Amino acid sequence: MRVISGSARGRRLKGPPSHGTRPMADKIREALFSVLASLGVEADRVLDLYAGTGSIGIEALSRGASWCDFVEQNAAAARVVRENLASVGFADRGNVHQMSVMAFLRTVSQPYDLVILDPPYAAPDILETLEATGCSGAVTDGTIIAIGHSPRVDLPERVGTLVKLRGRCHGDSCFAVYDVVLSDARSSM
Repeated sequence: MRVISGSARGRRLKGPPSHGTRPMADKIREALFSVLASLGVEADRVLDLYAGTGSIGIEALSRGASWCDFVEQNAAAARVVRENLASVGFADRGNVHQMSVMAFLRTVSQPYDLVILDPPYAAPDILETLEATGCSGAVTDGTIIAIGHSPRVDLPERVGTLVKLRGRCHGDSCFAVYDVVLSDARSSM
């Protein structure tokens, strides 16, 4: 696993501490950031939920984001994220929160430009988590949310305040990109 582009391009990242963590493959990460670039997404503040090894948030930092918060509940994985941040020289541009995603979403109050979710493929509550993210203090009008998922999961065109912009599958990995549209939600109240 490596950083694909930007200031830390080519730098190797430490892998997951166990087989329970499945980081987004380089090819999928590259496709995701290509889609984000094609949409004109230039994220300054990034939130990496279910961070695993931190590879997605670190990729965003390498590509120009100034800050990334990483949320990872597993202690060993959170340690790997910290080690990866230090090894690429980004320790001062990110913070690792060792807690559940839902607990973080209940406490966050400052919105991000880009929120990335790469939950476990077998997560039965993927839609609820996606909707909770769209209703949290982590987003504002125009925040982009990218979510990795299994090809067996069919994500809808709309989820609460989220409108799907793109979806793409590569082999056994997929991702979808949503735009947060709070103004539509407010006008229908």
